[in-house]
Amino acid sequence: MKLEGKQLIGSQAVEAKGEPIHAVNPATGETLEPGHKAGAKAEVERACELAWAAFDSYRETGLEARATFLETIAEEIEALGDALIERAMQESGLPQARLEGERGRTCGQLRLFASVVRAGEWLDVRHDPALPDREPMPRVDLRQRHIALGPVAVFGASNFPLAFSVAGGDTASALAAGCPVVVKAHSAHPGTSELVGRALQKAVARCELPEGVFSLLFGSGREVGQGLVSDARIKAVGFTGSRSGGTALMKTAQARPEPIPVYAEMSSINPVFLLPEALKARGKALGEAFVGSLTMGAGQFCTNPGLVIAVKGEALDGFVEAAAEAVKGAGAQTMLTPGIHDAYTQGVNTLGGSDKAREVARGPQGDGPNQCQAGLFVAKASDFLNDEALKAEVFGSTSLVVECADLDEVKALAEGLEGQLTATLQMDDGDIDAARGLLPILERRAGRVMANGWPTGVEVCHAMVHGGPYPATSDSRTTSVGSAAIHRFLRPVCYQNLPDALLPQALKDGNPLNVSRLVDGKRDR
Repeated sequence: MKLEGKQLIGSQAVEAKGEPIHAVNPATGETLEPGHKAGAKAEVERACELAWAAFDSYRETGLEARATFLETIAEEIEALGDALIERAMQESGLPQARLEGERGRTCGQLRLFASVVRAGEWLDVRHDPALPDREPMPRVDLRQRHIALGPVAVFGASNFPLAFSVAGGDTASALAAGCPVVVKAHSAHPGTSELVGRALQKAVARCELPEGVFSLLFGSGREVGQGLVSDARIKAVGFTGSRSGGTALMKTAQARPEPIPVYAEMSSINPVFLLPEALKARGKALGEAFVGSLTMGAGQFCTNPGLVIAVKGEALDGFVEAAAEAVKGAGAQTMLTPGIHDAYTQGVNTLGGSDKAREVARGPQGDGPNQCQAGLFVAKASDFLNDEALKAEVFGSTSLVVECADLDEVKALAEGLEGQLTATLQMDDGDIDAARGLLPILERRAGRVMANGWPTGVEVCHAMVHGGPYPATSDSRTTSVGSAAIHRFLRPVCYQNLPDALLPQALKDGNPLNVSRLVDGKRDR
């Protein structure tokens, strides 16, 4: 498929008039063609107009039709074949195997949401039948279901050009809920975005849905992004990116005459707690495994372990020694964009320039542009708690080990952390009591608490939570990964005494959709 560098608005490919956006191959510095001319107010207006026109029709598509649509998107993405992987490799510097896995994840989550839609549990149907003879007051007939919020603006992520971008988790869950989607492509991978966007266009046409169900816009400045969030027809936002970017969108959304929810996944350092017995028994192995997680994908995962916390002593010294050796042997890797590399370098330099942190290891330097040189630093707990610079996320393969005087200081440090996506306990049987003391704190601080694993890797399934208190996300009540993500884009509506002819299919007598219902407080089916 030939790339045209055009905005995909409804069923049309539209050439905008702004400055062209060019991807840069981070491994070579090469500027890639074609340029995608940036959109402006006119493109935002048209995309939102079509999305709003499609909303009432699309949100009432049957369960089977909507599920088939999600599966058709997956089929069309797969039909792009090697061209998609090759372009994504050029625009991201990521290896072929990683991108093939990410494509599989993208299509897998679309199919997961298809199964969720078919099951109908997300409708949360409730029916309290009329009780005309109830004393002292009769009860009217009351029925409830969940409906889609409205058109959703989705912002593509830099670190996952497929799984968190045009057809990624936010788009999949919004479409599953019945919401049309307008995507703002990330400027780092416009060609990849266009290819996936055209696959989505084909799926909309194949399934004979209103064209406004999907649009894709390009724009490198604030005009498109802020314009989308400001548009009255947009009813929710999905975002994965920096804290500054997410916070800016939140402010815009709350300043509207009708404020809307922004589901932003932003900043997390994902603390790992090395408890005493585990550290004593297997400190060296933990150090090596930790660096394997730290350096995976040049550390460009939102769940990268950027902080390690433990009681100081010989066991921790052994962990640090093993981790340091592993860091020194970790080859430099190409980062996703020159901007991400620059930010990483600044973050490492801040740690290196602090008199409160000491460098214990650096990986070898790369011989090409935008190379991530791994790093490991150590600081005292008292210094960490009193220095905001030590708490800042360094997006890449650098982590900070914090030495605590005892378990009480470990707990105090945990209490002083910001909200996190993950918190990890490395523990043995003898650490149960210590873990029990930490667990309530970690439940308040993180969206996912794990034992004896590493936080990198987020399974797409029903039980996953990829969220957490601010600044990990803007709303700790939700997840951006897993089937529960559909609930971000739904709201309940109650129907009182409506005749059966006016009731939606999910609420009609006889349960024609055959979905689970709560009838008079008891589960039906």
